[in-house]
Amino acid sequence: MSEQDTLYFDGSCPLCRREMGHLARLKSERLILQDIHDLPESDDTPDKAALLQSLHLRKNGHWVTGLDANIAAWQYTRIGFLWQWLSWPIIKPVAAWCYRVWATRRYAKRYPADTVAK
Repeated sequence: MSEQDTLYFDGSCPLCRREMGHLARLKSERLILQDIHDLPESDDTPDKAALLQSLHLRKNGHWVTGLDANIAAWQYTRIGFLWQWLSWPIIKPVAAWCYRVWATRRYAKRYPADTVAK
């Protein structure tokens, strides 16, 4: 069996929990879904604040973040092809910008300055 990859998500975010619930039902066993709030401190992962600011996927020992992490995570399902269009050259810059704006606003609203334990 090949090594498992891990998607780190904010388990206190209702939208994130909903998407991870769908992903959990469809994903292969090769992908582990890890709630950041249940994560012990480690030198192997970015700090908690960085993890909470956007999705992080540890894939084959490398980090994939943001929109790319979301697209990559869905590739562990039989319907991953439905997310591929977000990688198209004409679409990706706009989709990545939308993701960054949403993630930044979500983080600022849920975690006002200095409230995230590191």
